[in-house]
Amino acid sequence: MAQRYGSTYSPEGSPKPSAQSEGTPPPPQHRPFDGKRPSRVGARSNLLFYAGLPLAWKAFTAEPVVMAGYLSALGCLVAAAFLTREGLKAEEAYEARKISRRPAIPRKIFGSALTGLGLGLVGWFGWGALETVIFAGLGTVLHSLAFGFDPLKNKGMDDIDTFQQDRVSKAIDEAEAHLNTMREALSRSGDRAAETRLDAFIKTARDMFRTVEEDPRDLTAARKYLGVYLLGARDATVKYADLWARTKNAEARQDWFALLDDLEQNFTARNEALLLDSKTDLDIEIEVLRDRLAREGIK
Repeated sequence: MAQRYGSTYSPEGSPKPSAQSEGTPPPPQHRPFDGKRPSRVGARSNLLFYAGLPLAWKAFTAEPVVMAGYLSALGCLVAAAFLTREGLKAEEAYEARKISRRPAIPRKIFGSALTGLGLGLVGWFGWGALETVIFAGLGTVLHSLAFGFDPLKNKGMDDIDTFQQDRVSKAIDEAEAHLNTMREALSRSGDRAAETRLDAFIKTARDMFRTVEEDPRDLTAARKYLGVYLLGARDATVKYADLWARTKNAEARQDWFALLDDLEQNFTARNEALLLDSKTDLDIEIEVLRDRLAREGIK
């Protein structure tokens, strides 16, 4: 069976064994692709930005009125590409959570409408009325078929206190912002091993996010982790990334890895405690129901 190569001095290799470490089990390896799915925000949406570029050439070789029409069409197509890409990002965030609100703005639907409008302008100024209708209809339909529609309803929010869910959503959005800042800082540092290690921690943190989303009552117990701990980790990561980019300080790198190990252990332990509390609540509900059935003579 094929096996990924990794040596002592590879970016993701295991440390060189020492005399003291002989016989001790190696630490768990963090797989960089655990919990990840391919992003749909890629080539297809990016190609839309280039699809209308030929209109620029046609615009500047035409008379003024036609030029204005082609440039307007180009603007519609570029705006449609931007809305489509942002709509795909919003849909991925929606699908990643078990409980989520629908996007406030249906970006992909607006992108389809702008695509139809842009191609309709091309038909009007380049051909005629019939071509305008054909181009506009085909553009709208094909864009909708290629990229789909935005989520149009909330997910997993039936019988949930919306006030509590709003509090959870706000706390998780702030926590996600901290994680994104950490990732961006490390991407500038060029430390690939640190980026891989951070991805493993992000997966652990998001496991806690999903637990809190499923039971908003856990927010009180997890707020310190979503706020104070991640804020401190963000500041430490930004400072480490800047220091590593300038000096390649090995001691600072070791300290940062140790910090992330401690954080991951604490996040894992807290998440397990939250899940245990949920199991305890379920057991209590089951016992109460069984007692009630017993009192009513139902077996």
